Amino acid sequence: MTFASWTRRAVLGVVAATLATATLPVQAQSLDKATVGVLALSSSGPIFIAKAKGYFEREGLDVTLSMFTSAQQVPVAVASGDVDFGVTGLTAGFYNLAAKGAITMIAAQSRDEPGFPLSAYVATNAAHAAGLTKPSELKGKRIAITTIGSTFHYMIGILGQKYGFTVKDVTMVPLQDVPKMVAAFKGGQVDAILAPSTVARQLAADGAGQILGWAGDETPWQLGALFTGPKTIQTRRPVVEKFVRAYKTALAEYHAAFNVKDSSGALVKGPGYDALLTIIADATKQKPEIVTAGLPYVDPNAKLLIDDVVNQVKFWQSEGQVDKALDAKSIMDLSFIGQ
Repeated sequence: MTFASWTRRAVLGVVAATLATATLPVQAQSLDKATVGVLALSSSGPIFIAKAKGYFEREGLDVTLSMFTSAQQVPVAVASGDVDFGVTGLTAGFYNLAAKGAITMIAAQSRDEPGFPLSAYVATNAAHAAGLTKPSELKGKRIAITTIGSTFHYMIGILGQKYGFTVKDVTMVPLQDVPKMVAAFKGGQVDAILAPSTVARQLAADGAGQILGWAGDETPWQLGALFTGPKTIQTRRPVVEKFVRAYKTALAEYHAAFNVKDSSGALVKGPGYDALLTIIADATKQKPEIVTAGLPYVDPNAKLLIDDVVNQVKFWQSEGQVDKALDAKSIMDLSFIGQ
Protein backbone atom coordinates (compact mmCIF):
# COMPACT_ATOMS: atom_id res chain seq x y z
CA MET A 1 0.00 0.00 0.00
CA THR A 2 1.38 3.42 -0.98
CA PHE A 3 1.64 6.26 1.50
CA ALA A 4 -0.98 8.20 -0.49
CA SER A 5 -3.42 5.27 -0.36
CA TRP A 6 -2.88 4.84 3.37
CA THR A 7 -3.37 8.56 3.94
CA ARG A 8 -6.57 8.62 1.88
CA ARG A 9 -8.00 5.65 3.81
CA ALA A 10 -7.03 7.18 7.12
CA VAL A 11 -8.69 10.44 6.22
CA LEU A 12 -11.84 8.68 5.05
CA GLY A 13 -11.89 6.65 8.25
CA VAL A 14 -11.60 9.77 10.40
CA VAL A 15 -14.37 11.47 8.41
CA ALA A 16 -16.65 8.44 8.74
CA ALA A 17 -16.02 8.18 12.48
CA THR A 18 -16.64 11.88 12.93
CA LEU A 19 -19.92 11.70 11.02
CA ALA A 20 -21.03 8.66 13.03
CA THR A 21 -20.35 10.28 16.38
CA ALA A 22 -21.88 13.54 15.25
CA THR A 23 -25.09 11.89 14.00
CA LEU A 24 -26.24 10.37 17.28
CA PRO A 25 -26.40 13.58 19.30
CA VAL A 26 -28.17 15.37 16.44
CA GLN A 27 -30.78 12.61 16.28
CA ALA A 28 -31.24 12.68 20.03
CA GLN A 29 -31.55 16.46 20.05
CA SER A 30 -34.12 16.36 17.26
CA LEU A 31 -36.63 14.51 19.45
CA ASP A 32 -39.22 16.82 21.00
CA LYS A 33 -39.68 16.08 24.69
CA ALA A 34 -43.16 15.56 26.12
CA THR A 35 -44.66 14.10 29.28
CA VAL A 36 -47.99 12.32 29.71
CA GLY A 37 -49.86 11.61 32.94
CA VAL A 38 -51.50 8.19 33.18
CA LEU A 39 -52.91 5.72 35.70
CA ALA A 40 -51.60 2.16 35.96
CA LEU A 41 -54.80 0.78 34.43
CA SER A 42 -55.56 -1.21 31.29
CA SER A 43 -57.50 1.81 29.99
CA SER A 44 -54.09 3.48 29.57
CA GLY A 45 -53.01 0.52 27.40
CA PRO A 46 -52.62 2.42 24.11
CA ILE A 47 -50.22 4.87 25.78
CA PHE A 48 -48.14 2.00 27.15
CA ILE A 49 -48.12 0.35 23.71
CA ALA A 50 -47.08 3.56 21.92
CA LYS A 51 -44.19 3.99 24.37
CA ALA A 52 -43.03 0.37 24.38
CA LYS A 53 -43.20 -0.10 20.62
CA GLY A 54 -41.46 3.15 19.78
CA TYR A 55 -44.39 4.87 18.08
CA PHE A 56 -43.67 8.15 19.87
CA GLU A 57 -40.01 8.02 18.84
CA ARG A 58 -41.00 7.26 15.27
CA GLU A 59 -42.95 10.53 15.29
CA GLY A 60 -39.93 12.38 16.65
CA LEU A 61 -40.98 12.48 20.31
CA ASP A 62 -39.16 11.59 23.50
CA VAL A 63 -42.14 10.85 25.77
CA THR A 64 -41.90 10.32 29.52
CA LEU A 65 -44.76 8.61 31.40
CA SER A 66 -45.76 10.11 34.75
CA MET A 67 -47.78 7.67 36.82
CA PHE A 68 -50.61 8.90 39.05
CA THR A 69 -52.92 7.10 41.49
CA SER A 70 -56.25 8.87 40.98
CA ALA A 71 -58.16 10.26 38.00
CA GLN A 72 -58.36 13.80 39.39
CA GLN A 73 -54.58 14.11 39.77
CA VAL A 74 -54.00 13.87 36.02
CA PRO A 75 -55.95 16.93 34.79
CA VAL A 76 -54.56 18.93 37.72
CA ALA A 77 -51.04 18.04 36.56
CA VAL A 78 -51.86 19.11 32.99
CA ALA A 79 -53.43 22.36 34.18
CA SER A 80 -50.38 23.17 36.32
CA GLY A 81 -47.95 22.37 33.51
CA ASP A 82 -46.35 19.46 35.36
CA VAL A 83 -47.18 17.24 32.38
CA ASP A 84 -48.00 18.08 28.76
CA PHE A 85 -50.73 15.49 28.17
CA GLY A 86 -53.10 13.45 30.28
CA VAL A 87 -55.29 10.42 29.70
CA THR A 88 -57.81 9.28 32.30
CA GLY A 89 -61.48 9.08 33.28
CA LEU A 90 -63.77 12.11 33.03
CA THR A 91 -64.93 13.55 36.35
CA ALA A 92 -66.65 16.68 37.65
CA GLY A 93 -63.22 17.97 38.65
CA PHE A 94 -61.99 17.50 35.09
CA TYR A 95 -64.85 19.62 33.73
CA ASN A 96 -64.27 22.32 36.33
CA LEU A 97 -60.67 22.71 35.16
CA ALA A 98 -61.84 22.68 31.54
CA ALA A 99 -64.39 25.38 32.33
CA LYS A 100 -61.55 27.57 33.57
CA GLY A 101 -59.72 27.13 30.27
CA ALA A 102 -57.00 24.95 31.79
CA ILE A 103 -57.45 21.77 29.73
CA THR A 104 -58.88 20.71 26.38
CA MET A 105 -60.01 17.27 25.18
CA ILE A 106 -58.29 16.21 21.95
CA ALA A 107 -59.12 12.49 21.56
CA ALA A 108 -60.94 9.56 23.15
CA GLN A 109 -59.63 7.08 25.65
CA SER A 110 -61.70 4.05 26.76
CA ARG A 111 -65.45 3.82 27.03
CA ASP A 112 -68.09 1.55 28.53
CA GLU A 113 -69.48 -0.33 25.55
CA PRO A 114 -72.00 -3.22 25.20
CA GLY A 115 -70.28 -6.58 25.43
CA PHE A 116 -67.20 -5.24 27.19
CA PRO A 117 -67.31 -5.98 30.96
CA LEU A 118 -65.49 -2.96 32.37
CA SER A 119 -67.65 -1.54 35.19
CA ALA A 120 -70.10 -3.69 37.16
CA TYR A 121 -73.06 -3.21 39.47
CA VAL A 122 -72.68 -5.71 42.32
CA ALA A 123 -75.22 -6.47 45.07
CA THR A 124 -74.40 -7.88 48.48
CA ASN A 125 -75.78 -11.35 49.10
CA ALA A 126 -78.24 -9.93 51.64
CA ALA A 127 -79.54 -7.27 49.24
CA HIS A 128 -79.77 -9.81 46.44
CA ALA A 129 -81.76 -12.20 48.62
CA ALA A 130 -84.07 -9.29 49.52
CA GLY A 131 -84.87 -8.69 45.83
CA LEU A 132 -82.08 -6.58 44.34
CA THR A 133 -81.49 -8.61 41.17
CA LYS A 134 -81.21 -5.98 38.40
CA PRO A 135 -79.46 -2.62 37.97
CA SER A 136 -82.87 -0.97 37.47
CA GLU A 137 -83.70 -1.87 41.08
CA LEU A 138 -80.91 0.21 42.64
CA LYS A 139 -83.34 3.04 43.41
CA GLY A 140 -83.56 3.53 47.17
CA LYS A 141 -80.40 1.53 47.88
CA ARG A 142 -77.10 2.42 49.56
CA ILE A 143 -74.32 2.32 46.95
CA ALA A 144 -70.59 2.57 47.63
CA ILE A 145 -68.60 4.87 45.34
CA THR A 146 -65.18 6.50 45.52
CA THR A 147 -66.07 10.18 45.70
CA ILE A 148 -68.82 12.63 44.82
CA GLY A 149 -68.02 13.87 41.31
CA SER A 150 -66.36 10.61 40.26
CA THR A 151 -67.00 8.41 37.24
CA PHE A 152 -69.00 6.11 39.55
CA HIS A 153 -71.23 9.06 40.51
CA TYR A 154 -71.95 9.74 36.83
CA MET A 155 -72.68 6.06 36.13
CA ILE A 156 -75.37 6.09 38.80
CA GLY A 157 -76.73 9.29 37.28
CA ILE A 158 -77.08 7.91 33.76
CA LEU A 159 -78.51 4.65 35.07
CA GLY A 160 -81.16 6.75 36.76
CA GLN A 161 -81.78 8.68 33.54
CA LYS A 162 -82.54 5.35 31.87
CA TYR A 163 -84.81 3.97 34.59
CA GLY A 164 -86.55 7.10 35.87
CA PHE A 165 -84.76 7.99 39.08
CA THR A 166 -82.07 10.46 40.12
CA VAL A 167 -79.01 10.26 42.35
CA LYS A 168 -81.19 11.80 45.07
CA ASP A 169 -83.24 8.59 45.01
CA VAL A 170 -80.23 6.53 46.12
CA THR A 171 -77.82 6.95 49.00
CA MET A 172 -74.33 7.30 47.60
CA VAL A 173 -71.68 6.40 50.16
CA PRO A 174 -68.36 8.03 49.17
CA LEU A 175 -65.46 6.04 50.62
CA GLN A 176 -62.48 7.61 48.77
CA ASP A 177 -60.97 4.46 47.27
CA VAL A 178 -61.88 0.99 46.02
CA PRO A 179 -60.40 -1.01 48.96
CA LYS A 180 -62.60 0.95 51.41
CA MET A 181 -65.58 0.38 49.13
CA VAL A 182 -64.92 -3.36 49.16
CA ALA A 183 -64.59 -3.38 52.94
CA ALA A 184 -67.93 -1.58 53.36
CA PHE A 185 -69.52 -3.97 50.88
CA LYS A 186 -68.26 -7.06 52.66
CA GLY A 187 -69.22 -5.57 56.00
CA GLY A 188 -72.83 -5.05 54.90
CA GLN A 189 -72.67 -1.27 55.30
CA VAL A 190 -74.03 -0.80 51.77
CA ASP A 191 -76.40 -2.70 49.51
CA ALA A 192 -74.33 -2.47 46.36
CA ILE A 193 -71.12 -1.28 44.81
CA LEU A 194 -70.03 0.03 41.44
CA ALA A 195 -66.72 -1.66 40.76
CA PRO A 196 -64.10 -2.26 38.08
CA SER A 197 -64.36 -5.64 36.37
CA THR A 198 -61.47 -7.23 38.25
CA VAL A 199 -62.89 -6.23 41.64
CA ALA A 200 -66.44 -7.29 40.74
CA ARG A 201 -65.33 -10.70 39.49
CA GLN A 202 -63.25 -11.28 42.62
CA LEU A 203 -66.19 -10.43 44.88
CA ALA A 204 -68.38 -12.87 42.95
CA ALA A 205 -65.69 -15.58 42.96
CA ASP A 206 -65.28 -15.17 46.74
CA GLY A 207 -69.03 -15.59 47.21
CA ALA A 208 -69.28 -12.09 48.68
CA GLY A 209 -71.85 -10.73 46.23
CA GLN A 210 -73.75 -11.03 42.97
CA ILE A 211 -73.00 -9.19 39.73
CA LEU A 212 -76.22 -7.53 38.57
CA GLY A 213 -74.97 -6.27 35.21
CA TRP A 214 -72.45 -4.10 33.38
CA ALA A 215 -72.48 -0.37 32.77
CA GLY A 216 -71.50 -0.87 29.13
CA ASP A 217 -74.61 -2.96 28.50
CA GLU A 218 -76.92 -0.64 30.42
CA THR A 219 -75.57 2.83 29.65
CA PRO A 220 -72.68 3.05 27.15
CA TRP A 221 -70.65 6.20 27.81
CA GLN A 222 -67.36 7.97 27.19
CA LEU A 223 -65.30 6.98 30.21
CA GLY A 224 -62.04 8.74 29.41
CA ALA A 225 -60.21 11.12 27.11
CA LEU A 226 -56.79 12.32 26.01
CA PHE A 227 -56.30 15.99 26.81
CA THR A 228 -53.74 18.76 26.97
CA GLY A 229 -53.55 22.45 27.84
CA PRO A 230 -54.79 25.14 25.42
CA LYS A 231 -51.36 26.78 25.64
CA THR A 232 -49.71 23.57 24.46
CA ILE A 233 -52.03 23.50 21.45
CA GLN A 234 -51.23 27.12 20.68
CA THR A 235 -47.46 27.01 21.13
CA ARG A 236 -46.56 23.37 20.40
CA ARG A 237 -49.15 22.25 17.89
CA PRO A 238 -46.68 20.08 15.88
CA VAL A 239 -45.87 18.19 19.10
CA VAL A 240 -49.58 17.62 19.75
CA GLU A 241 -50.03 16.37 16.18
CA LYS A 242 -47.11 13.95 16.55
CA PHE A 243 -48.40 12.71 19.90
CA VAL A 244 -51.89 12.06 18.58
CA ARG A 245 -50.56 10.24 15.49
CA ALA A 246 -48.52 7.88 17.66
CA TYR A 247 -51.45 7.44 20.02
CA LYS A 248 -53.81 6.60 17.15
CA THR A 249 -51.35 4.02 15.81
CA ALA A 250 -51.38 2.30 19.19
CA LEU A 251 -55.18 2.63 19.51
CA ALA A 252 -55.70 0.85 16.20
CA GLU A 253 -53.31 -1.92 17.22
CA TYR A 254 -54.98 -2.28 20.63
CA HIS A 255 -58.43 -2.38 19.04
CA ALA A 256 -57.42 -5.06 16.51
CA ALA A 257 -55.91 -7.22 19.26
CA PHE A 258 -58.52 -6.90 22.00
CA ASN A 259 -61.82 -5.50 20.72
CA VAL A 260 -62.74 -7.73 17.75
CA LYS A 261 -65.65 -10.19 18.02
CA ASP A 262 -66.54 -13.25 15.98
CA SER A 263 -69.93 -13.93 14.36
CA SER A 264 -71.32 -15.18 17.69
CA GLY A 265 -70.34 -11.99 19.47
CA ALA A 266 -67.48 -13.55 21.41
CA LEU A 267 -64.21 -11.66 21.73
CA VAL A 268 -61.32 -13.18 19.79
CA LYS A 269 -57.58 -12.78 20.09
CA GLY A 270 -56.42 -10.45 17.35
CA PRO A 271 -52.95 -9.78 15.87
CA GLY A 272 -50.24 -9.34 18.47
CA TYR A 273 -52.58 -10.18 21.36
CA ASP A 274 -50.01 -11.86 23.62
CA ALA A 275 -47.26 -9.29 23.03
CA LEU A 276 -49.55 -6.33 23.66
CA LEU A 277 -51.05 -8.01 26.72
CA THR A 278 -47.54 -8.41 28.13
CA ILE A 279 -46.81 -4.71 27.59
CA ILE A 280 -49.96 -3.68 29.48
CA ALA A 281 -49.42 -6.26 32.25
CA ASP A 282 -45.86 -5.02 32.78
CA ALA A 283 -46.94 -1.37 32.84
CA THR A 284 -49.81 -1.97 35.27
CA LYS A 285 -47.88 -4.53 37.34
CA GLN A 286 -50.78 -6.98 37.06
CA LYS A 287 -50.90 -10.59 35.99
CA PRO A 288 -51.92 -11.01 32.32
CA GLU A 289 -55.04 -12.99 33.28
CA ILE A 290 -56.18 -10.10 35.51
CA VAL A 291 -55.61 -7.58 32.71
CA THR A 292 -57.52 -9.77 30.26
CA ALA A 293 -60.62 -9.71 32.47
CA GLY A 294 -60.93 -5.93 32.27
CA LEU A 295 -59.69 -4.81 28.86
CA PRO A 296 -61.89 -1.86 27.86
CA TYR A 297 -63.21 -0.85 24.47
CA VAL A 298 -61.37 1.88 22.58
CA ASP A 299 -62.36 3.55 19.34
CA PRO A 300 -59.60 2.73 16.80
CA ASN A 301 -59.78 6.27 15.41
CA ALA A 302 -59.80 7.98 18.83
CA LYS A 303 -63.29 9.40 18.22
CA LEU A 304 -65.24 10.71 21.21
CA LEU A 305 -68.89 10.04 22.01
CA ILE A 306 -69.64 13.76 21.73
CA ASP A 307 -73.30 13.47 22.73
CA ASP A 308 -72.31 11.72 25.95
CA VAL A 309 -69.68 14.37 26.75
CA VAL A 310 -72.43 16.97 26.34
CA ASN A 311 -74.67 14.88 28.61
CA GLN A 312 -71.90 14.59 31.20
CA VAL A 313 -71.52 18.37 31.37
CA LYS A 314 -75.30 18.84 31.70
CA PHE A 315 -75.44 16.19 34.42
CA TRP A 316 -72.66 17.79 36.47
CA GLN A 317 -74.28 21.19 36.02
CA SER A 318 -77.57 19.78 37.33
CA GLU A 319 -75.66 18.38 40.32
CA GLY A 320 -74.16 21.79 41.05
CA GLN A 321 -70.69 20.42 40.40
CA VAL A 322 -69.85 22.43 37.26
CA ASP A 323 -70.45 26.03 36.19
CA LYS A 324 -73.77 26.27 34.35
CA ALA A 325 -72.20 28.63 31.80
CA LEU A 326 -69.89 25.90 30.44
CA ASP A 327 -70.52 24.88 26.83
CA ALA A 328 -69.32 21.29 26.45
CA LYS A 329 -68.18 21.74 22.87
CA SER A 330 -65.94 24.65 23.86
CA ILE A 331 -63.62 22.28 25.76
CA MET A 332 -62.99 19.95 22.81
CA ASP A 333 -60.51 20.41 19.96
CA LEU A 334 -61.06 17.39 17.75
CA SER A 335 -59.15 18.72 14.77
CA PHE A 336 -56.30 16.35 15.60
CA ILE A 337 -58.49 13.30 14.97
CA GLY A 338 -60.62 14.75 12.17
CA GLN A 339 -63.90 14.49 14.10
